[in-house]
Amino acid sequence: MSPRRQPTKAPRATRETKNPYGYPFWEWVAREDPEYVKARQPLSALSIGEGKELSVKYREMVIIGILAFRGRKEGVIAHMRRAIDHGATKRELLEAVQSAAVPGGGPTFSTGAQALMELDRAGVFK
Repeated sequence: MSPRRQPTKAPRATRETKNPYGYPFWEWVAREDPEYVKARQPLSALSIGEGKELSVKYREMVIIGILAFRGRKEGVIAHMRRAIDHGATKRELLEAVQSAAVPGGGPTFSTGAQALMELDRAGVFK
């Protein structure tokens, strides 16, 4: 059994290098296993980057619906922020949540609406 490799220090996150959602656990993972984070980046870029036909704004709305269905309000908020950064309006986000509520039910709508309300109360749409 080989000794445990000491984690390398990851550079301090900047706006350009930081995970676009601000999940603190990714900074921790980057310090603990930078190779894993590096290996995962191409898949993330394909999944959440600018698509050939589907823009980041709409990709984020798909992700928002799934996270709302799973009850992950903090994830919904993070992805709503990114959608807003890519041009989504409050009304578009509300309609995305309403659409997700059809297959996802009341809890999906509740999670999405609460996340959107939190952002609205924080003044994100002013």
